[in-house]
Amino acid sequence: MPLPYPRPDFVRSSLRWKTLDGPWDFIFDDDDVGMDRCWPRGLPDEVALKDRSAAVETSSQAQTITQNIAAGTQELIKDNTHVKSSTETVNRRRTIQVPYVYQCPASGINEREAHSVFWYSRTFLDIRTEEEKQQGLRVILRFGAVDYDARVWVNDFFIGRHGGGHVPFEWDVTPYLGKDSSEAHRLTLRIFDSSDSLHQPRGKQYWGAKPESIFYTPSSGIWQSVWLEVVPPTRIADSSNGTVLRSNDIEKGQLYCHVFLLNRPHQQECRVQVEASIGNVIVAEVSGQTSGSREAVDLILNMRLSEKELSQLPLSIREAGPLDNSRCWRNGLALWTPEHPLLYEVTIRLFDCQSAALLDEVTTQVGMRSINWSAGDGLWRLNDRPYFQALCLDQGYVPSTFMTLNDDAVRLDIELAKAMGFNGCRKHQKVENPVFYYWADKLGYLVWAEMANAYDFSREYAEAFDHEWVQAVKLAINHASVVTWTPINESWAYNSLKDSEEEQNHIRHLYSLTKDLDPTRSINDNCGWQHVCTDLTTFHDYSDVEELEKTCASLDLILAPKAGRDLFVGSAKHRPGAPVICTEFGGINIAPPKQRSSDRDWGYTTASDSEDLLRRFERMVKGIAAGGHCCGFVYTQLTDIEQEVNGLYTYDREEKLPAAKVKAAIDEAIDIFNRRVGSS
Repeated sequence: MPLPYPRPDFVRSSLRWKTLDGPWDFIFDDDDVGMDRCWPRGLPDEVALKDRSAAVETSSQAQTITQNIAAGTQELIKDNTHVKSSTETVNRRRTIQVPYVYQCPASGINEREAHSVFWYSRTFLDIRTEEEKQQGLRVILRFGAVDYDARVWVNDFFIGRHGGGHVPFEWDVTPYLGKDSSEAHRLTLRIFDSSDSLHQPRGKQYWGAKPESIFYTPSSGIWQSVWLEVVPPTRIADSSNGTVLRSNDIEKGQLYCHVFLLNRPHQQECRVQVEASIGNVIVAEVSGQTSGSREAVDLILNMRLSEKELSQLPLSIREAGPLDNSRCWRNGLALWTPEHPLLYEVTIRLFDCQSAALLDEVTTQVGMRSINWSAGDGLWRLNDRPYFQALCLDQGYVPSTFMTLNDDAVRLDIELAKAMGFNGCRKHQKVENPVFYYWADKLGYLVWAEMANAYDFSREYAEAFDHEWVQAVKLAINHASVVTWTPINESWAYNSLKDSEEEQNHIRHLYSLTKDLDPTRSINDNCGWQHVCTDLTTFHDYSDVEELEKTCASLDLILAPKAGRDLFVGSAKHRPGAPVICTEFGGINIAPPKQRSSDRDWGYTTASDSEDLLRRFERMVKGIAAGGHCCGFVYTQLTDIEQEVNGLYTYDREEKLPAAKVKAAIDEAIDIFNRRVGSS
């Protein structure tokens, strides 16, 4: 079933688009012969295979890395290497359902064997009307995400290559389309996705033949939507291409707009207008003009409502955020919080100065909220109030589609988390698509945004990671829900971080790179331990109840080594007064003993039954809050995923514990924190 428009956070008023999700031709290219045999001109019915009986070697380093990450808590599968099947002598062209990866059931292929090279192909029509062609409108081909290296052709023309499996990319395909709108155009992709490279950012996608421990089945190829969109030649850029809306200045009540324009001829003077409204009440409207060759226009909007405007708000807004509630409104400014996610609608218009013609119009949403982590009192603040972040670890997998969640599934996961009392998530080892951020904004859900990591360091890795991380930040930068950036988890890829100046310097570089892009959010440089340059002191502790309670009651124990690693490395150290947050704990499963084996039923510790799990959960969350040092936590995890069965919900999103009881425990932990800091 096709997904809805993939960018609900950036919608053109005259939106003309066509999804390319659905059936595509697909073929594996295990001997990598497709380029030599000109497959961009058409995929073959089948291709003969060379001998495939040999195992793909998995390095001893890969096995060591797995063991180190698993921390010796469970025996790993022996000889867990990819072995090519010798029964097939050919690969045949077949049909795949895009945007689902070939490894998952929804793709229609559902094959788990490793294939590093494979091809997609389908046809499409020019979706422009004849009038739109005459007006010079363009056709943009957009990909939500393709893992990992994609080469793309339209007809026989190579249009580009994109490396990086987790962020969007696009090309203008207008030059490759003929004048005849009825002519079918062939779109072809060649994908390379290494099954075992440790230098490739891959997140939780495992390099072994069978997923184990905390690692999962790989997701190769197209895994987010593909679509065509008709756009004006000179147009407003989305956040990935440079438009930034900074909504953190609640003291002045101002929205700072950096509107970037694409493909504006230098001789064309344009005017940008930005209008903000809430509940159909227009709050502000400001215009600015382009200057010379500069491709951006900077504008400031006053987002406060007058008494008259407040009186005109519809009942739906006043019920969502009562006007007499200081957590919802401040001097006429609507505030965004997880409890009251008030949003402004922002419309950006682009006009030609000479003709006054409307060239482009885009609608998005912003939430006005501020974040402060540097007051020096150990607290993290939202809208100037101490705020306890009760987060869950959310990895965004579902059984039938893996990392590809449709609109309903995205919304459901947020609602399930909030039903248990969580006010946000640490989105772990996955760059989510804009649909997720859209719903996090609307439903009120804090997000720590994270990048999919690699597992071994090299200069080539660092260059690729930098490029993709920048794009991941740009993708989410305009969303109020996103409050913290986390480029690295647990030193993954940085196996010599303690002693390597090169690796430490790259962490410092990532911090500076992120801060240059966005100085308004906190940065968690290397989540869990071995911090190099960070705004937050985060630690991971999967100890059982008593040990965790003891640790959280002592700053010295919090700052002590975790899993055999120092909490800070090099010259770095905990900054007195920096917020301290336990960003992984729990990980408790309750699977029956008869289902346990060396490669299934993963959990850091095991509860005897659901009542035991609830008792442990209650003590842990209260112990973290009552210890006197932490201002938040991240519980592992929201749902089970494959063999990692330590979720509060099953993989099919069924409760393991009554949501109301989990929420009661979290609410009490938040109350403990609020009493400690004198907040209400």
